[in-house]
Amino acid sequence: MRFSSLLAVLGAVLPAAVSSQKLPLSTSSRWILDADGQRVKLRCVNWAGHQEANLPEGLNKQSVDYIADFISQQGFNCVRLTYSIDHALNPDVLVSDSFVAAAGAANVSAADMSGMYAQVADKNPFVNGATTRAVFENVIAALWKKGVMTILDNHVSKASWCCNIDDGNGWWDEGFGYNDMNSRYFNTQNWLDGLEAIATWSVSQPGVIGMGLRNEVREWLLQGLNGREDWYNFMTQAATRVHAANPDLLVVMGGTQSATDLTHIRANRNIDWSAWQGKHVWEWHAYSFTVTFALAKGNCELLKQAYGLFDGFLLEQDQAYTAPLLLSEFGFGMTGGPNGGLSDDDNAYFTCLRDYVTGNDGEWALWAIQGSYYVRQGAVAADESWGLMDTDWKGLRNPNVTALLAPMFQVTQGP
Repeated sequence: MRFSSLLAVLGAVLPAAVSSQKLPLSTSSRWILDADGQRVKLRCVNWAGHQEANLPEGLNKQSVDYIADFISQQGFNCVRLTYSIDHALNPDVLVSDSFVAAAGAANVSAADMSGMYAQVADKNPFVNGATTRAVFENVIAALWKKGVMTILDNHVSKASWCCNIDDGNGWWDEGFGYNDMNSRYFNTQNWLDGLEAIATWSVSQPGVIGMGLRNEVREWLLQGLNGREDWYNFMTQAATRVHAANPDLLVVMGGTQSATDLTHIRANRNIDWSAWQGKHVWEWHAYSFTVTFALAKGNCELLKQAYGLFDGFLLEQDQAYTAPLLLSEFGFGMTGGPNGGLSDDDNAYFTCLRDYVTGNDGEWALWAIQGSYYVRQGAVAADESWGLMDTDWKGLRNPNVTALLAPMFQVTQGP
């Protein structure tokens, strides 16, 4: 397969193909290191697998191998692969049954989802008689065959689109200030059990380098008003259990307010990561619409200061909280605007964020690879206008994005 790719733009910045890292990875200060002690800069793309079908998206459009090859050809060295706790605790559901269940869960036509399954089986015949967990295994293996590492990210508890303040997936149900709107599906013990189950399974999965404990935790109403003690408590429990189940994994942990606010680490105290020493990685998210940074919108210098104030300070050397910081989600509409396809608003946001990330030579993960979804928020075969791939998952949605992303691939700093 031949693709228009970032590798053609990057030239000498990257080798002609993504090469396998020497695993396991570890951390030292703000750096991620391979088994030989050399820096590994994560240059990732998100691949959603957390919605009602509990399956990585796009397999109705292309084979697993085709998509893995495309990701490798773009120069990415890792995928942030998302999943639900529903899947973590129910790994043996047949793919065919999962699509039947998805119709009811998403309130869409059973016939439409049956047709979707038929398309998946046509492009990927191995799914006939296979479980959803077997599909995740196939995806991970195909990626690693191309030298692409995987971070397993727990995106939600109840399989569905993320995130809204009323989706019930936002904050631990055992935490202070419970409210049904934000926590009705976030069963704390199921979450802990699910993370441990995934970590245990990951031991047998080549190329899995880390686990994200939870995507975009967010307080609502009284939640978090106890000094975010629930965040400290439950994140510590989760990280400890993940590390005990698979000590090789990086433990990726975001803050509150939808992974945009880690100020409690500086204002209150650092989390005690002695139980997973040498494996801790912070994560943060930044979009043009992110409320946390809204007051600085439109002024790049102020916006950079806000990024540093809420998250970037964690890269400061020789602090108790110093650790690698992964921008695990950022993105923008790929087409329709006057700036190489980007709107004026998205272009201003992205160029500023890119300058901030490249100035720190930070780790990152673009949202997202998927050009479409099996079902999203009640729409079958929904297009993803922010997707790197086009609707048919054949190639780039916007060829100009290769040049826009190229500076972020460069490695300019190290231990």
